[in-house]
Amino acid sequence: MDYNTSRKKLIMREYGRNVQEMVVAAVKIEDRAERSQAVHGIVDYMGRMYPYLRDLRDFKHKLWDHVAIMSDYQLDIDAPYELPTAETFAQPPMKVPYSVGKPRKKHYGQTVFRMIEHALTLTEGEERNNYIGQLANHMKKSYMIWNKDNVDDSLIFKDLYELSNGKIEIPAHFKLTTQRDFMQAHAYATQQNQNQKRKKRRKK
Repeated sequence: MDYNTSRKKLIMREYGRNVQEMVVAAVKIEDRAERSQAVHGIVDYMGRMYPYLRDLRDFKHKLWDHVAIMSDYQLDIDAPYELPTAETFAQPPMKVPYSVGKPRKKHYGQTVFRMIEHALTLTEGEERNNYIGQLANHMKKSYMIWNKDNVDDSLIFKDLYELSNGKIEIPAHFKLTTQRDFMQAHAYATQQNQNQKRKKRRKK
């Protein structure tokens, strides 16, 4: 009896033994053109085994990589892609560099960091001052989402000074929007949104 335990180990189990045996047989074909044609047929068959993956990026390329692996890198054919070799997978993966920079205050979000970068490009004047005021208010609102307690304006000024590397400094007497005003504005926006939804339901 021909048991699986006595057969050669499957290299890629997801394609089954029949596909692997077809690849092994194709490698033994002496004529290069005939061998290439046979492998193209095998790759098409492999693709039909997983039709729901056809929309994935580089799906066809991966199939050719897999058939090369199943051939034990012995394929000498005309392929649409450069086939991997044993040395391709012998190299260790590249190390991912760790960030050694100063940790940023992530609770403000990327929008604040982009606003700070833009503020640094503005020339001194009323427009820059108004923009920085809006930036500081946005930082305060973002901080309150992260921390429900009331926040002192001086903390926002300090964080803005640090995040801008000391290039944006707001006078201590400058007053930001109060927490109460933020909450009232949020409640008003929520109410307006609910009213719009009710109107849409009535029209239906």
